[in-house]
Amino acid sequence: MNSGLNSDYFKKIVAIALKEDLGEEGDITSRSILAEEIKARAEIVSGSKGLVAGIPLAQEVFRQVDSGLVFEKLVEEGERIEIGTVIAKVEGSTKSILAAERTALNFLQHLSGIATLTARYVEEVRGFPVRIMDTRKTHPGLRPLEKYAVSLGGGLNHRFGLYDAVLIKDNHIKSVGGVREAVERARANLSPGTQIEVEVEDREELAEALELGVEVIMLDNWTPQEMGEMVKLVAGRAKLEASGGVNLGNVREIARSGVDFISVGELTHSAPALDFKLELA
Repeated sequence: MNSGLNSDYFKKIVAIALKEDLGEEGDITSRSILAEEIKARAEIVSGSKGLVAGIPLAQEVFRQVDSGLVFEKLVEEGERIEIGTVIAKVEGSTKSILAAERTALNFLQHLSGIATLTARYVEEVRGFPVRIMDTRKTHPGLRPLEKYAVSLGGGLNHRFGLYDAVLIKDNHIKSVGGVREAVERARANLSPGTQIEVEVEDREELAEALELGVEVIMLDNWTPQEMGEMVKLVAGRAKLEASGGVNLGNVREIARSGVDFISVGELTHSAPALDFKLELA
């Protein structure tokens, strides 16, 4: 697996997913129909074109179901594939292959969809000095996998959780009465040198954040024209992140404004799945 993923984590996720599908009884359909000695060869075939992600997870699914299964990958993780591409072959017990099939395909479909959508966003802003970033809008329990898929697609991982980066948002600011109060309280309780990002709603809040020396300023739901004006005003004194309402139709216009980062919730919460199927030879 990619070094960015903890192997213990993804093995546990696979085990949870298999438990969800097989329960205590296992695959009662195959068990009632197929004899133990029946063997098969199978291919995992792409029904979509895009970037493939999740091959090591699929392999782990087959391993956990039956360590006697032989899994052979035929493409590399992150590789661009076409409709009809055979990405892997599996050989061994037919019952075991069919028991693992759906869980393996679920991981492949979901993660490949995220990687593919991310790559589309990255391609849309090609030529501009901006990075496409993900958000915390992930499916519970799957955040490491989803952020891993974003990175495969060329995206940048934003903070992983609430614990590893400071982002002062509108509700924090409303709760304490203003940008200055929020930033000063944060600095009083953080280690020296900790980077602070602040979400601002208007020019006045942006000016206050600049005066306080905030390192990153989030422009949430600003128009591209307004963002361009803020880029000129900030003049490199802070990094600017565009957020809110970003889609493939407007991301290039946003990039043209000159912001440094564009965060896109859609990458993880709404990426269309790629299609894969398992076919017995």
